[in-house]
Amino acid sequence: MTSPIHVNSEIGKLKSVILHRPGHEVENITPEIMPRLLFDDIPYLPIAQQEHDHFADILRDAGSKVLYLEDLTAEALADDSVKESFIEQMLQESGYKSGAVYAALKEYLLSMPTKDMVEKTMAGIRKEDIDFKPRTLAEMSEDEDYPFLTDPMPNLYFTRDPAASIGDGLTINRMTYAIRRRESMYMEYIIAHHPDFANKGIHVWRDRYCKTRMEGGDEQVLSDHVMAIGISQRTSADAIQDLASTLFEESKFDTVLAVKIPHSHAMMHLDTVFTMVNYDQFTMDAEILDKRGESELYLLHPGKDGGIKIETRNKLDKTLCEILGKSEIDIMFTGNGDPIVAAREQWNDGSNTLTIAPGEVVTYDRNYVSNEVLRKHGIKVHETTSSELARGRGGPRCMSMPIVREDLKN
Repeated sequence: MTSPIHVNSEIGKLKSVILHRPGHEVENITPEIMPRLLFDDIPYLPIAQQEHDHFADILRDAGSKVLYLEDLTAEALADDSVKESFIEQMLQESGYKSGAVYAALKEYLLSMPTKDMVEKTMAGIRKEDIDFKPRTLAEMSEDEDYPFLTDPMPNLYFTRDPAASIGDGLTINRMTYAIRRRESMYMEYIIAHHPDFANKGIHVWRDRYCKTRMEGGDEQVLSDHVMAIGISQRTSADAIQDLASTLFEESKFDTVLAVKIPHSHAMMHLDTVFTMVNYDQFTMDAEILDKRGESELYLLHPGKDGGIKIETRNKLDKTLCEILGKSEIDIMFTGNGDPIVAAREQWNDGSNTLTIAPGEVVTYDRNYVSNEVLRKHGIKVHETTSSELARGRGGPRCMSMPIVREDLKN
């Protein structure tokens, strides 16, 4: 293994993972701007941090190296010219390309120690943070009621979405909503400038400058040659086909299963309704199936002359057997299939399981019915506390970006 990124499955023993410990960006959510920031509740930061630390400890105790996004970014910006370039790009992507406000913000950020600067870009810069008096009509007429010059990024503790590991590479994603697009800048600079990642042969299968949208919660590595990707609220069909073309041409991946899921806040990504937890076991929310128990599925394979061959399917269990070479698949339904329990636990990411070894997962403790189903099917379950983290509408898989997993033994 030469690449610092190596993920050939969803279930290989987790060896290294990137997290982001929630910070002051969470405290900068107010009821008025929750919709703008894609939140529908405000987590209580001290408890959210305790819960996140508990989650990280579970991963460490299982043998995983835990890296933090904020630390990696600060280390990637050790060179002053790279730090200045990062600040300039962050300000440009926050809506400031030149002028007095741009200059004041740049001076403010450059004055900070690098780690503090990184965390401030995540937390958001309030108008009161800088000593600046508007002098032009445009500056004076800006929204006086909005307290921030740069928006907070409270979704950052869901490190899965901005970038996702595939094989010995990753996608650095163009996020769907503009409010989240700056999030993938951190990984862009880590890959380009951090000594542990730069010039190490990492493949960037898709970068954040693509015009089509994709998020990591929709990307799942089912085996060393099979991907599943959700056609969802956050990932478009044309982005999936674009990624498939690159993977077929430049990697050993030869199969992409595209799964269409409902556009719903409770089902924003594929991993909120479907995850792999063992060689032949999966969690699933029944709401992605129609009344006949079918789904809208597409199988993509390399075609002739560099094209893509697309086939349709409608039975998820049979299709998984087909592409993974299994005779039978064990599907465990959220809330044990009870419509009331499933709806409640799906809202709290009952299917968003993080597999840390074959048949061993981390889940939220609040989804006790779904967790008991997993145990009855022989899965080892580690429950992490979740009263505040769950308010962000993302579970353990959402909160983690695996970068190294052990290869599976056939």
